[in-house]
Amino acid sequence: MPPSTRPLRKLGFLTIGLFDGEDPRPGHESTLRIIELGEQLGFDSAWVRHRHLQYGISSPVAVLAAATQRTHRIELGTAVIPLGWENPLRLAEDLATVDVLSGGRLNPGVSVGPPRHYDKVREALYPDTGDLEDFGYGRVSRLLSLIRGAQASGFHGQEGIEVFSDRVQPQSSGLGRRLWYGGASSRSAQWAGEQGMNYLTSSVVRAEGAGRFEEIQLSHIQTFRAHHPEGELARVSQGLVVIPTDSATSEQRAKYQAYAAKRLPRTTQPQGPAKMLFSPDFVGSSAELAERLDTHLAFREVDEVAFALPFTFEHEDYVQILTDLATRLGPRLGWKPAA
Repeated sequence: MPPSTRPLRKLGFLTIGLFDGEDPRPGHESTLRIIELGEQLGFDSAWVRHRHLQYGISSPVAVLAAATQRTHRIELGTAVIPLGWENPLRLAEDLATVDVLSGGRLNPGVSVGPPRHYDKVREALYPDTGDLEDFGYGRVSRLLSLIRGAQASGFHGQEGIEVFSDRVQPQSSGLGRRLWYGGASSRSAQWAGEQGMNYLTSSVVRAEGAGRFEEIQLSHIQTFRAHHPEGELARVSQGLVVIPTDSATSEQRAKYQAYAAKRLPRTTQPQGPAKMLFSPDFVGSSAELAERLDTHLAFREVDEVAFALPFTFEHEDYVQILTDLATRLGPRLGWKPAA
């Protein structure tokens, strides 16, 4: 197999962290055990999705705070926190606190836009300011500036026995360089680059003009780097669904193939008013997957990935997938596990 343009330097994975609404603890515990396994297998990063009013992780910052106390090396990320649900000042405090607890391993990924089903949730979320909230890039700018040390208050100093800061506390050195923007369009790629952020791509893009998924995604990566101060050195991570089957049982292989087949129709043309185009899922042996990825135009332009685990599988399935990613597929892509 010919070498990729950019040999894989960092291998990560992404999980949604599903749980049973009647008994939520086992699902959360499974997520933490998966992160622990990822560290043991040498993965560079573990990422969690964010789901509000669903049966997936609603508070990734809290879950990752727990993960900081059960791991020592692996980087911990969010992909992504929808800022429409967040107060940037409070989120900045939470992120900085978890980054301190982790020893500087947090990689927060964020996105913009109004909350899903906003008309149904507005009264609970923003009962007094629902018509005034800014759900655009300004919300990210506030978060960025606060994490990077901008003034948050007009008051600082001592008042009685209490001491006040005019900046977010704690201040976590380096966190401002580890913020990611989850984008799917040329506009978001350009904006993230201009802000000096890192860029998360996934298995969905906005269909802007003609072209296959990988061609559109490649154009977003190139746009991001063209507008980033670090140019070609700017960090981009790709998040395709990649499922190796080397050590899978016959039942697991059948389940994985059925999962991918069920989702395949949405990849044939753009979906919905936003014209979102999905990537096919990658299922097969590590040898087959390496060959397919080596010809993927966007994959060839990145040296970091956070392969997404499917939503609805069992804990044992994730163990098998992660083990094959780390021991079979990763090495075929030029990756070496962390010590």
